Amino acid sequence: MVKLRFTLQTIDGRIVPIPDPSVRFVHLQFRRFSGCPICNSHLRALAKHKDELVDAGIREVIFFHSSASELRTFEADLPFDLVADPEREFYRRFGVESSVSALVHPSIFGAMIRGAKVVFKGDARRLWIPKAENGRLGLPADFLVDGAGCVVASKFGTHAYDQWGIAELLTLGGRGNENRLNQQTGSIPSPSPGAPRLKPQTHSL
Repeated sequence: MVKLRFTLQTIDGRIVPIPDPSVRFVHLQFRRFSGCPICNSHLRALAKHKDELVDAGIREVIFFHSSASELRTFEADLPFDLVADPEREFYRRFGVESSVSALVHPSIFGAMIRGAKVVFKGDARRLWIPKAENGRLGLPADFLVDGAGCVVASKFGTHAYDQWGIAELLTLGGRGNENRLNQQTGSIPSPSPGAPRLKPQTHSL
């Protein structure tokens, strides 16, 4: 099993070690572009459960394939660690892909409406369509990393609103030390063919 060893820099300059010895788990979320209504529908719902995540010892680290400036415009009020990856370096390293299937599932439409109300409501800076840096066809992915740097659970979304919900995440966190299993297949899935191997590295802006 690959053990992760690297550090990340958030949009506000904080350094996040992976693994993080101060918590039980780090939840690495790979989202789409900054201002994505579908992503925001999920992340704003998750933010309401921040205290439960803290109590469970789960630290949220959210990747977007957008620039730090775009994240500061649309996502800075999220109570999580945000990492800008406009070059998609970590997306490639973790095998997180894009597909036209991102936008064809029925569940994305309700999420899009809910998220749009949050993204554009009451803020003049948000009265334009987000740039969608690196496109609108990105797929989400989730990785739960324990204190030893092992990925104890993972999920590759099949459409833009396919991710762990709060109940699922807390359940996985509760059994993460006992079951190093993928949510769907019973094993840690391999990255897509040709995806670079995970390597220790510091990510900075």
